[in-house]
Amino acid sequence: MSTIIKVANEQEIIKKLTSYIEKISNDAILNRGKFFVGLSGGSVVKYLCEGLPQVDTAWDKWVLAFCDERVVAEDSEDSTFGTYNKQLIPKIGLDRQQFVVLKQGLSASQAAKDYTEQLSKAFQGDDFKFDLLLLGMGPDGHTCSLFPSHPLLEETTLKVAPITDSPKPPPERITLTYPVINNARNCIFAISGAGKADMIKRILKDKEDLPAGRVRPATGSVYWIVDDAAAAHL
Repeated sequence: MSTIIKVANEQEIIKKLTSYIEKISNDAILNRGKFFVGLSGGSVVKYLCEGLPQVDTAWDKWVLAFCDERVVAEDSEDSTFGTYNKQLIPKIGLDRQQFVVLKQGLSASQAAKDYTEQLSKAFQGDDFKFDLLLLGMGPDGHTCSLFPSHPLLEETTLKVAPITDSPKPPPERITLTYPVINNARNCIFAISGAGKADMIKRILKDKEDLPAGRVRPATGSVYWIVDDAAAAHL
């Protein structure tokens, strides 16, 4: 089930997103003892750095992984974990040990295999059921590192897949696949700006078959939090 939530501007997106994260995290902790969340890069980092310090939650019960990650050194500007490590961790009560982090020095295929094993340990089994995935959407409609017309869109066996030919640099990445994405309890896209308006229309109104539009959890919910500029054509 997709729910579209229109707000005035980017600040309102951050407020609405923060409110959902607080509710979902506290429900998960109350009912299951832990909160499993998947993070993305891009504007999601900015929203979380602003919003998460306001969240009232048991931070020590959070387990944080990445919806996708670039196969680069942690101190590279392209490392999503590196960005969170510098910008978010110092602001809130999280510890590096709570993050499922890409192992350094591996090829993309080795890194994907290792990441799958790390997630199996975190979830204590092979059913990777995230309480929340915080997803981004690129100008081409991609989400995670699942790009239009790429063979990985049809991947059904691997839970974490390598990609070595990403059309967006850097080329080597790992990404969650749809069997994991669509097993999540909640997915949230937080989208702002006129530059995303055409793609928002194509996915949410015209129902074009684009990667972000394939996020449809079997028993979960998808929320699109969009500001007026991004929702201009809806």
